[in-house]
Amino acid sequence: MKLLPSVTKRPIAIEIKPLALGTVCASLLFGVIACGQPSSTDGNGGTEGDLPGAGITVTSAHGNLLEERFQTEIVNAGLDRLGYETPTPKELEYPAMFAAVGNGDLDYMAVNWERLHSEFYENSGGDEKLVKLGVVAPDLLQGYQIDKATADGKNITNLEQLKDPEIAKLFDTDGNGKANLTGCNPGWGCELVIEHHLDTYGLRDTVEHDQGQYSALIADTMTRYNEGNPVLFYTWTPYWVGGVLKPGQDTLWLDVPYTSLPEAQGEVSEADTTASNGKNLGFVLDRMVVTANQEFADANPAAAKLFELVEISVDDINAQNQLIQEGENTPEDIERHVNEWISNNQAVFDGWIEQAMEAAQS
Repeated sequence: MKLLPSVTKRPIAIEIKPLALGTVCASLLFGVIACGQPSSTDGNGGTEGDLPGAGITVTSAHGNLLEERFQTEIVNAGLDRLGYETPTPKELEYPAMFAAVGNGDLDYMAVNWERLHSEFYENSGGDEKLVKLGVVAPDLLQGYQIDKATADGKNITNLEQLKDPEIAKLFDTDGNGKANLTGCNPGWGCELVIEHHLDTYGLRDTVEHDQGQYSALIADTMTRYNEGNPVLFYTWTPYWVGGVLKPGQDTLWLDVPYTSLPEAQGEVSEADTTASNGKNLGFVLDRMVVTANQEFADANPAAAKLFELVEISVDDINAQNQLIQEGENTPEDIERHVNEWISNNQAVFDGWIEQAMEAAQS
């Protein structure tokens, strides 16, 4: 993603024309006399009062990773253009975020992994209270990686090989003889899959799932890698890790012995979990969608249409996440990233707004 110089948001200009001397505005309706007020422009060829979101506040949230803020704020920028008020997104844990959208405490979230989070979705009211709209980011991957040096040196290609105590010991960081797998925050959807895999593939005796704040855990993993030690970790795209430890160059995705996922993810075939590189990663190839409160979406066709249209490439999300990792992590930085992305994709963004406006009028 090529970033342009900062694009600063400016307040909408309000032009007030002075009344000619002696001009009187009168209304005979019910005998009330009133003076007409000037209208402010909205940037879309109308007035602020014409915008479908005028006077409506839209609340949103993302998970407890700052990297999820980017796509949420792009959606909010579109809502702003439609006249909605958009407070700073809340930062919530999974699955509480789904419950908040289902019960109306939040209006939408733009970080729903459709298959991975299916249990959270159903437990928060399913299609009766929630609605999935559009595809924010397609072709999402997740799975297990090890450093390429160990993979090549020990001919490790499959997660099942960690059943061998001697191979598992290569990744032991706490001295108990088991491989330490850098895993998921408690409560995340990936936690359910990893725990399922440890049982299904018979890895409990040789692998332990290290959990906590993923950002801190992966930082420790990076340190071990930079010191030349073997590493074993769960990761996903889009996320900055793949830009620092490049699969095929620095790391290797591990195959799983066969496809097996929690029942909540529904019927899943091997094709559903096999990436374009031919590896069965064990996780469904997924997509990120907007999930909105059903009542809110029904009452706000312009916002619902915007949710359907927003799409951001995985490469662009990865690039922005990398900037956060490099220290551009303040709210001002993220606002600049959003504005730069919009500037680089102005025609597409404007098209979303135009179609959303039409949806409000139909």
